[in-house]
Amino acid sequence: MLRKIRLILAMLCFSLITMLFLDFTGTFHHWFGWLAKVQFVPALLALNAGVIVFLIALTLLFGRVYCSVICPLGVLQDIVSDLSRRVNKKKRRFSFSPPLSLLRYGLLAVFTAGIILGIGSLVALLDPYGAYGRIGNSLFLPVYQGISNVLAHFAERIDSYTFYPVEVWLSSIFTLLIALGTIILIGVLAWKNGRTYCNAICPVGTVLGFFSRFSLFRPAFDMEKCTKCGLCERNCKASCIDSKHMSIDHSRCVTCFNCMEKCNFGAMKYVPRKMGKEKAVQPENVSMMTDKPSKGVSRQNFLSISGLFFLANTVKAQQLQVDGGLAEIKDKKAPDRKVAIVPPGAEGIKNFNTHCTACQLCVTVCPNKVLRPSHNLSTLMQPEMSYERGYCRPECTECSKVCPTNAIKHITLGDKSAIAIGQAVWIKENCVVNTDGLPCDACERHCPTSAITLVPLHPEDEETKPQQGGAPFGRQPVVLKIPTVNKELCIGCGACEYYCPSRPFSAMYVEGNLRHHLI
Repeated sequence: MLRKIRLILAMLCFSLITMLFLDFTGTFHHWFGWLAKVQFVPALLALNAGVIVFLIALTLLFGRVYCSVICPLGVLQDIVSDLSRRVNKKKRRFSFSPPLSLLRYGLLAVFTAGIILGIGSLVALLDPYGAYGRIGNSLFLPVYQGISNVLAHFAERIDSYTFYPVEVWLSSIFTLLIALGTIILIGVLAWKNGRTYCNAICPVGTVLGFFSRFSLFRPAFDMEKCTKCGLCERNCKASCIDSKHMSIDHSRCVTCFNCMEKCNFGAMKYVPRKMGKEKAVQPENVSMMTDKPSKGVSRQNFLSISGLFFLANTVKAQQLQVDGGLAEIKDKKAPDRKVAIVPPGAEGIKNFNTHCTACQLCVTVCPNKVLRPSHNLSTLMQPEMSYERGYCRPECTECSKVCPTNAIKHITLGDKSAIAIGQAVWIKENCVVNTDGLPCDACERHCPTSAITLVPLHPEDEETKPQQGGAPFGRQPVVLKIPTVNKELCIGCGACEYYCPSRPFSAMYVEGNLRHHLI
């Protein structure tokens, strides 16, 4: 019964958290966004003491329930492990193995150093929630959007607009490759050995494992009923049960209740600690052993990789635009910014990089497609802003609503239009006024704060007054004008950069501010 309850709660949490990374309408974030904020690392980085105390208290009472119910990466491993059991038809495929204490605590030390030193990219790589977020955003979201577009196509045929088409794009090939590598690593480990990743690599599992050694309720042997048949050990995906010596390593037990479900004699019980008639395995008294290296990759992973690259090529082909069916319009390229642009609410680059876990949740909900993962080693996979596909609209605050770590603090619409996240810069050599001698006012016309003003390219043109009737049909001579930027009004939204007709690099581009300020 306990196992069934756990499975129901785990699948419910897993489904809702997954939808947070798939839903591009904002509906799920409104109702279930709190599920991202109760994840261990986001709560830790947000200094949310209430959530941290709750998770530790939950572990001290019931063991590592967080790992088996709340953590989406943990539930994903259970899904892969169960699929492996069904495919291979092996109902008894695990065995007790000593803990990899050196590896566990070594990675925990690295993770802790990353938090203390503010190395966000290191924290992001080891955070289980961030890892699952990248998998959801880079692998699951394009497929979900593709299915939605197919449904929208057929719904339109019957005059239904329940679904609507959206642009499918891959925000970063580099992040996609990391997400693929993560899911392959975790998938292979779970396929072969169950919860090896949780008990050997994951720093959250190591921390909660320390507290679970002192949990009030825990699985325990009933020595009077136990026959040492080994069923519990062979069904323990955490490999923490030694049926021969009737002992359990509670630091690795994820409270999945598989042992109780499989025991034919009722010898495994979930009882208060003092009632348990078993001797806990102490990690320091066990010799170190390494897991066998995994061999190969499952057919499902190969199909996923092939499908994703096929989808990427298809999307790229659909994005080609033509002008009047004749001239191809070149794609815009991102300029080489000296200072990256981070979203309003981040307060500045240092605060953002220190708190961000690179879960890509803000990338998923950004309706303007301006957020994408960084390729910079020091800020690896953490979102930064770029304006090739859109600009940061003053009426949008979606990213600040969903961030679970306070890397992007919640702001109002009034705050948004007054926060300067960057500074617009004019590049004379790229402007069509200089290169082609054509008049253009795109940057001035689209600036939401009126920070851009056009002035004559040649000052003498301002003083020259056309004589009446001097031009045929009363036409006035064209005065070429160039933009000037009022730094006191510019907020760095990127509208000028996005709407600039220059290709491949805009004549207007935004340089990020190290610290945001109010205009």
